[in-house]
Amino acid sequence: MELFYIKTNRVFSWTRKHAWIITVIVAIGGLWYPKLGLVVIPIMLSLTVLSFFKGRYWCGNFCPHGSLFDAVIMPWSRNKKIHPVLRSRITGVLFFSWFAVKLFNKFIKVAGAFGTASFWDKLGFIFVSSYLMVLVVGGTLSLFNSPRSWCHICPMGLLQIFSYRLGKRLGVTQKSDGKITIASKKMCHLCGKCARVCPMQLEPYLELNEENQFDHEKCIRCATCIENCPAGILTLDKLSGAKELCENTDTKGYDSRQKIKAKIGEIKKLGLNLNEYILEFVQPQVVRYQPGQFVLIKIQDDPVMYRAYSIASYDREGKNLSIIIKKAQNGYGTNIIFNQFKVGDSIDLEGPLGEALVVDKSAERVLLIANGIGITPFIPIVEELNRTKSNIHEIKLIYGARTEDDFIYDPYFESCSRKNVRFEYIKVASRPKEDNMRRGYVTDVLKDMQLEGYKIYICGSKAMVQDTVKLLEEQSVKQEDVFFETA
Repeated sequence: MELFYIKTNRVFSWTRKHAWIITVIVAIGGLWYPKLGLVVIPIMLSLTVLSFFKGRYWCGNFCPHGSLFDAVIMPWSRNKKIHPVLRSRITGVLFFSWFAVKLFNKFIKVAGAFGTASFWDKLGFIFVSSYLMVLVVGGTLSLFNSPRSWCHICPMGLLQIFSYRLGKRLGVTQKSDGKITIASKKMCHLCGKCARVCPMQLEPYLELNEENQFDHEKCIRCATCIENCPAGILTLDKLSGAKELCENTDTKGYDSRQKIKAKIGEIKKLGLNLNEYILEFVQPQVVRYQPGQFVLIKIQDDPVMYRAYSIASYDREGKNLSIIIKKAQNGYGTNIIFNQFKVGDSIDLEGPLGEALVVDKSAERVLLIANGIGITPFIPIVEELNRTKSNIHEIKLIYGARTEDDFIYDPYFESCSRKNVRFEYIKVASRPKEDNMRRGYVTDVLKDMQLEGYKIYICGSKAMVQDTVKLLEEQSVKQEDVFFETA
């Protein structure tokens, strides 16, 4: 089973990727040329001043040690949960006090050599030895525990917190401090991915304040959670920007969000590692939703965590729904669902949510594009479009899979295509087994199509969605006619 914490890219700039070289040069090169340690003095001054305005921003964006942990050691790290002793405030204060006393004593001894030729070498070596300690101790913790374990006891990290508190007390940080900000709490999937990728192993999604900001003093503003948020609703904003963002965010499709008690009525095995779960509503007993929306299903309580799944059934009475789940190799959430969820179990849902894939009934032509498990929301969409009268006179579904065996609900779509002249079903496989199956990807089909006048809805893998959106832009399809979600 996949570990809770995820290894992911944390270096989004040249500095973050290469700053570790400074640590190695000072710690190792300084043993032969101690004056190299003097470069640490402006570093300490810079991080102290910066933290007065922006908290531990230095740690996540400029720190040579952080670069070493994230860019060099992380691929080899065990990436375990950071030990509680290291996370303890008491441990941090005690280590800072010990470090400060040792550093002060070294300064006193070196001061006696002031004015001599050896003074600068001795002063530089003080910082060389501290960098060597970080390289050895911090590197060991990074390798055998978690990459940023050292950052919880780092004396410079605690110094930044002290400086930051002073800046907050003086009211300076309100205009200068960018914090992790969510566009709207209604739109959060509660998937916990921001916590699973956080270098400091914090939980932003559970600790947002009234201004929709994450106000934890240990946050290093590295933007890793922003880059990995499945909903794409996180930014790094100052307080003024956060207020403006929240005011301007359109939450249509999320205003109907509610807590739902349900039970698992049936589990259908659709294929290898592919199940359909029929969920019957208990409280409330009736829930109205639109084809194209999704629900959140709780997978654990500590920390509370949900997974988002597209609604795969269209129950006109609103008494149940179904979701189709493909078990991901080493998938944290899908392993819990496949291994622990049983028929008759009570489960917690939130929803219905989303608007991106709710089809505009005033359109004349609709193009649906999916690959893999991304076909799920189009099952109820096709049913509704074929069943109800509307202005839509042409419906096309392009569905991409790896082989013929990987098409989900294939007989259903084939049947719809035969019964409804408005509906065209186009299949494409990247690795077909038979010669009569079209080979390629959904983008290959799009290249041969005239797309003018279509409202286009896309759901599938992140790579497919990105490639398809890019192709549509190149073909001058209007941005307002393209809607998408990743599966």
